[in-house]
Amino acid sequence: MSMVRYFATKAAMKFHDFFSKENGEVNIVAIVVLIGIAVLLAIVFRGAITNLLNSLFGTIENNAQNAIN
Repeated sequence: MSMVRYFATKAAMKFHDFFSKENGEVNIVAIVVLIGIAVLLAIVFRGAITNLLNSLFGTIENNAQNAIN
């Protein structure tokens, strides 16, 4: 029975350590900043991105129609 108690205590310690340590907070802030920059760029260049995607899908559609014919 002492082995079960040992593993239960060890698991409880690991669980507590997982939720109490804050080693990854800098990475989370960096990821949020990068996502914010990507969203801002998408908003600024929304028209250019829309035109590019319309052109690409139009080319794909034309090529698909030519392949079918």
